[in-house]
Amino acid sequence: MSKEIGALDKNDTLSIIDLPPWKKAIGCKWVYKIKYNSDGLFLSQRKYTLDILSENGLLGAKLASSPIDQHHRLALDDGPFYSDSSQYRRLIGRLIYLTITRPELCYSVHVLAQFMQSPRVSHWEAALRVLRYLKGHPGQGIVLRKDSALQLTAYCDSDWASCPLSRRSLTDIFTKALSRPQFELLLRKLGIRDLHAPT
Repeated sequence: MSKEIGALDKNDTLSIIDLPPWKKAIGCKWVYKIKYNSDGLFLSQRKYTLDILSENGLLGAKLASSPIDQHHRLALDDGPFYSDSSQYRRLIGRLIYLTITRPELCYSVHVLAQFMQSPRVSHWEAALRVLRYLKGHPGQGIVLRKDSALQLTAYCDSDWASCPLSRRSLTDIFTKALSRPQFELLLRKLGIRDLHAPT
């Protein structure tokens, strides 16, 4: 890497300038908040979440208990198109970035991302519901415990022919970075039993 930077510097193709005061720097240093304590570390995107809420005028909005309605029919909606599709795409892009520390948003953001080309008003309203859900817990994130033997465990489930548009199967992969006993306790609390993979 230092060779490449040296070559760019030698050819006068690289110049570092100060950030103008009216510009906002973006990067992990400013977007993620990492808190260290005796238990481990905590990754959060609280400021980024609050920026998204503020940008969309939802800091004073009513809370939603879940990010998406359980029995949504967004794929079958034929209502009016949303007037500002670039605003929709920007919001969904920001939500995709937020799923790094908020894995519970993955499904709802995945559903909403399917309509980025031509969103409808109902899709925009569903995206705003995700924001109202985030307003309830803007500082939620991922805890990586120091004493945990981190193992990435994944389980897969398929819902055959459940997509209303293509009648194809939908597959969900559930991953959790926990020790095996903690992961099995989580599954028992969720009511998931007898998980196995065919061999």
